[in-house]
Amino acid sequence: MEADFVVVGAGSAGCAMAYRLAEAGASVLVVEHGGSDVGPLIQMPAALSYPMNMKLYDWGYQTEPEPHLGGRRLVTPRGKVIGGSSSINGMVYVRGHARDFDHWAEQGAAGWSYADVLPYFKRMENWHDGGHGGDTSWRGNDGPLHVTRGPRRNPLYHAFVEAGRQAGYQVTGDYNGQQQEGFGPMEQTVWKGRRWSAANAYLRPALKRPNCDLVRGFVRRVVIDNGRATGVEIGQGNRARVIRARREVILAAGSINSPKLLMLSGIGPGAHLAEHSIGVVADRPGVGGNLQDHLEVYFQFAARQPITLFKHWNLISKAVIGAQWLLTKKGLGASNHFESAAFIRSRAGLEYPDIQYHFMPIAVRYDGKVASEGHGFQAHTGPMRAASRGAVTLQSADPAAAPRIFFNYMSEDRDWTDFRTCLRLTREIFSQAAFEPHVKHEILPGAGLQSDDELNGFIRDHAESAYHPCGTCRMGGSDDPGAVVDPENRVIGVEALRLADSSIFPRIPNGNLNGPSIMVGEKASDHILGRAPLAAENAQPWIHPDWQTAQR
Repeated sequence: MEADFVVVGAGSAGCAMAYRLAEAGASVLVVEHGGSDVGPLIQMPAALSYPMNMKLYDWGYQTEPEPHLGGRRLVTPRGKVIGGSSSINGMVYVRGHARDFDHWAEQGAAGWSYADVLPYFKRMENWHDGGHGGDTSWRGNDGPLHVTRGPRRNPLYHAFVEAGRQAGYQVTGDYNGQQQEGFGPMEQTVWKGRRWSAANAYLRPALKRPNCDLVRGFVRRVVIDNGRATGVEIGQGNRARVIRARREVILAAGSINSPKLLMLSGIGPGAHLAEHSIGVVADRPGVGGNLQDHLEVYFQFAARQPITLFKHWNLISKAVIGAQWLLTKKGLGASNHFESAAFIRSRAGLEYPDIQYHFMPIAVRYDGKVASEGHGFQAHTGPMRAASRGAVTLQSADPAAAPRIFFNYMSEDRDWTDFRTCLRLTREIFSQAAFEPHVKHEILPGAGLQSDDELNGFIRDHAESAYHPCGTCRMGGSDDPGAVVDPENRVIGVEALRLADSSIFPRIPNGNLNGPSIMVGEKASDHILGRAPLAAENAQPWIHPDWQTAQR
């Protein structure tokens, strides 16, 4: 079996590339180990807590003991299913701030500034603002990826935005448009009541073409002959076979599995490969390093009024919601319930936001466990540009062995300072008059925790991953010893091998990573096809006029 291009991974970037490459007339084989995404647990937005906690859909990875988080092992869900992590994520859509991408370019990712990537965000989007009259010049309206907003019927969504305004922050009508900073509606990859994953947006249309096919199998390594990638070896049951690429092999296996595959194929830190008796094809010390993530906490409050989603948190209500969704794709099952958001700066002197909020009118964890006090609400929040860095390394040369994942969370003093600031600012927001009718008391962290040491203890014991790992195959100049791919997504040191997914991010962008990951697939497809990139758009983002002297 062979094709012009072999794409490893049917996730966010892989689906986008398969669509664009096949659209251009090239033959494409997409190799995916995971199974079908068909079924209500994935397709119903409100069921999001289920697939990310199921072995059927998740690789089941967890970190090494994190010494600065009390030795806890944190779960690291990664999609093992058609659509990859876009089929098990929270469906929150965030582009990232313009300055995130300008920083990429400054760090050696030439051609990846905001002006360069904005046309690709617009190409991929089919934006629906719910009739609120947003500025369409910043958004795309005919791309494969439907981006919508929830109905925000619960009054708590509006209380959150009003509390931000009362605290002196901006209100923004579109954080993915000109102005990210502020409080406003949150966007989601949901369309007509269904999860609009990369599989639904890109892969299914691509597979309708005669030149694109999906191959089920576990990729064991990239086959490299005389310094050139010629295919991939996959395991199917008890046998192995090689799928050949006439033009190029493209890795899109994600920030955990892409560096693992490179190392298994002899591309990575030479000394580490030698430890596992793997022959070195290209000594690239940056493979697996630069691992980043967003840590967050659930800031939870007990509610004075029984207006939260907790009233639906019982088997009978869930059955009714599920039945309504199955029959009509409407109702409470048709939203992820992250319908209000905020991006703020933690201090004066920061040009753009470094704290994100997801607001939800129920107090519940990603694993589906609700607060014991019944009616409540919460904000997921944490700093977005931690200084700590970790690494993905091999535990074994056996392709079936899970990699070693060590984020080294909270290993930098600055991260503790930033997180404490985030907690204190959050308390201030929820103390505003807009929440006076709603806040009964603080559940987590708990009003009794006030000192630096007490807040540090809460962070150590309760901080969780926001499931945004990235950066492990950093993009940079070909003369940068820490770079793994060049700005055209070519793996440095090996011919005919490219890599495009969240592992190439030089630094983690603001917010959730599904949007930027799809953008990477869109832009990489033009590089792979040898096309001129879309024309840069020099649209200037809104920056607080007093950012140097004012925090809000």
